[in-house]
Amino acid sequence: MTAPGDLRLADHIVGHLKRLISERQLAPGARLPAERQLAAELGVARSSIREAIQKLISQGLLISRRGGGTFVRDDSHQWSEQRIVAPLKMLMAADPGYRYDVLEARLAIESSTAWHAALRATDSDKQRLQMCFDATLRFKESDDPNLAAEADVRFHLAIAEASHNLVLLQTMRGFFDLLQTSVMQSRQRMYTVPVIFARITDQHNDVLQAILAGDAERARNAAVSHLDCVQSTVRALQEDEARMARASRLYDSFPSNDPTRDN
Repeated sequence: MTAPGDLRLADHIVGHLKRLISERQLAPGARLPAERQLAAELGVARSSIREAIQKLISQGLLISRRGGGTFVRDDSHQWSEQRIVAPLKMLMAADPGYRYDVLEARLAIESSTAWHAALRATDSDKQRLQMCFDATLRFKESDDPNLAAEADVRFHLAIAEASHNLVLLQTMRGFFDLLQTSVMQSRQRMYTVPVIFARITDQHNDVLQAILAGDAERARNAAVSHLDCVQSTVRALQEDEARMARASRLYDSFPSNDPTRDN
């Protein structure tokens, strides 16, 4: 598990790397100096450089190519945001029922990213996955469903990064806001129910352990089982909410002799 001090150092290095990209005028597609060189220039350990790079990858500023290094990300991803994600955001705002389409898309995409991650994850990828999984456990103790939901998204995105498939990764990043919306809508409720949280944690761990073991088939099946469970749980929670809303409307439709009620 990464210590808090290491995380603060990584955040500090993130700032250095951003300035380096700006000062050296590294254009989109330009390759970043090797980790060893960056560590020597900044006087820090390579593990800290690696963690900072992972943060920038998660922020969408850098992209890693398996066996090819780390590159400044091309802004062409904005096309997918404008042409694909934006219309879907409007649909979800108008009809929350579209969240199920998002969950179905997640199942199709993430079963593939889990499969490829199990086959291709590097030692650095595996450390990142373990760190993201550990973060989901830590944020549970904060009693903040927003933080827990964000940690959940980061875990799934880390799997996509570990797949080293640029198409899947770009797709996941393009849908990042939608996925976060989907997760926030469900996890804000799911993480407040201990039994459900424990189930989600076990499923995340199943996916993680399969990837760490390099078992692609088990990783894909674990991802499918997890998202199937998420979908059924979200439906059950939504049905409960709808049932309570109907009961409330029914109650309000009857006159009451209770003097404390407004007439």
